[in-house]
Amino acid sequence: MAVLTISDTRSFATDTSGALLADRLLAAGHALHDRAIVTDDIAAIRGQLQLWLQRPQIEIILTTGGTGFSPRDNTPEAVRPLLRREMDGFSVAFHQKSLQSVGVASMQSRAFAGQAGDAFIFCVPGSTGACRDAWDGLLELEFDSRHKPCSIAGALPRLRDVCA
Repeated sequence: MAVLTISDTRSFATDTSGALLADRLLAAGHALHDRAIVTDDIAAIRGQLQLWLQRPQIEIILTTGGTGFSPRDNTPEAVRPLLRREMDGFSVAFHQKSLQSVGVASMQSRAFAGQAGDAFIFCVPGSTGACRDAWDGLLELEFDSRHKPCSIAGALPRLRDVCA
């Protein structure tokens, strides 16, 4: 897995959202192959993702930030052209979970996920609370091959037989 923080202001010292995702995935027993911070710029976002998509060991990429409606929120515009399929259910599930913590402000998020090549990219808002909402009870289960009826493991080439 890899974690990408998209922000014009964050550094590794101040990136609590990326840190939360990295900590949670490591605590769940996953390998963190890389973590980066890029500015909220379409070329910068896409460039980092394309580098990671060339690395077969990075099967899942988590991004945080750039999913709102401010003029500098460019994550969907940067990522969607890389996807061959969208995972509509992730957006729905995230918004249902987010409604419980932030109420109707959840509508201001353009969180989404999809498949790029054989990898999956999950894009969540940049707040630490939104990353917690995305991980706890959603991504943590989706990334656990023991979760039934099946997790995302069945869609990853090296694990397709796990859900068979």
